[in-house]
Amino acid sequence: MFRGTGMDEFAGCFCCGPRPGFPYAAIDAAASSSLSSPTNIEAMAEAGRPRVSSTSGGPVIDCHGHYTTEPPEFLDWRKRQIAAIGDASQAPSIDSFQVSDDRLRDSVEGAQLKLQRERGTALTLFSPRASGMSHHIGDAGVSTAWSRLSNDLIHRMTRLYPENFVGVCQLPQSPGVEPKNCIDELSRCVNELGFVGCNLNPDPTGGYWTDPPLTDRWWYPLYEKMVELDVPAMVHVSAAANRNFHTTGSHYINGDTTAFMQFLMSDLFTDFPTLRFVIPHGGGAIPYHWGRYRGIAQDQKLPLLSELLLKNVFFDTCVYHQAGIDLLTQVIPAENILFASEMVGAVKGIDPESGFNFDDTRRYIDASVTLTPDQKRAIFSDNVQRVYPRLRAKLSS
Repeated sequence: MFRGTGMDEFAGCFCCGPRPGFPYAAIDAAASSSLSSPTNIEAMAEAGRPRVSSTSGGPVIDCHGHYTTEPPEFLDWRKRQIAAIGDASQAPSIDSFQVSDDRLRDSVEGAQLKLQRERGTALTLFSPRASGMSHHIGDAGVSTAWSRLSNDLIHRMTRLYPENFVGVCQLPQSPGVEPKNCIDELSRCVNELGFVGCNLNPDPTGGYWTDPPLTDRWWYPLYEKMVELDVPAMVHVSAAANRNFHTTGSHYINGDTTAFMQFLMSDLFTDFPTLRFVIPHGGGAIPYHWGRYRGIAQDQKLPLLSELLLKNVFFDTCVYHQAGIDLLTQVIPAENILFASEMVGAVKGIDPESGFNFDDTRRYIDASVTLTPDQKRAIFSDNVQRVYPRLRAKLSS
């Protein structure tokens, strides 16, 4: 069990309750008040931008979405689970969790689905709240139960809205526990629930980085299963337990950048030539410092980054201003960029400089003057289907 499992430490964390200014209640109220009764979103007339790219006609697929508007019943279950750490007899069972389909509909129809319509996104790869994974809380048993319940809830959302959401799973990681412990849950989610990928936390400790790097053979059994199932992983840390790091402002970006550097200094993709990772949030600091990493590789007598990494490593567009997206798309090849927004996530407000939401990232791709129509189509649709082949199979069926 990792350090710090008392309830006082987590009373204000993202997974167990709202920090000041984090509007669980406001989002839930908005969802329930915006629609007087549960509505089938797939039958509603489109009210926003077209759900296909204006330059290509292909569907706009968001590869990075989290269920951040969970019903209170779900968060209450988690609080009870944490309160029972140290006394397993008091832990709630997975079967004890009950929430109606109407409650689930209410939680997204005024939030994620409303934004899909307004922003013209056809489909979102949907996973549990990233900061809520909180692998540092409790032990492997706690993480296993929490991950299974979280993934089951995502599966219910994909059943309710099969045209809007496709599942990506949370893995039951725990500090000091070998990643092979995650194989059963990954297999269940892919083979039984129809998920197309997973989120992989490179630092289950929440900012203390005591586990081996992602390139260590410690991780290899999990990678072997990922290759067998033909699913990628988005490298995504969770809530910061180390007070030196802000969860979304620094810990996330640190995790993205650290993972890339670990990949650069390894032979991982020689051992696993078909293994695929998506580094979110535009790749952290990587695109801005591309010259630094090219230079490090050169000093180490390594191949060009295009040969060493870019057949296996991809970046998303969760970058929340035009200049940032322009930098990303000018430095990283278009075939390595996947459209994403992480909407209703880290940054929810309106940018006073543009008058639009920071996380309305489709606008930045549409507005690019350097990307060709074919490159925009690749970013919006083609690349994600190549990186997530099980998604491509779903869309083709």
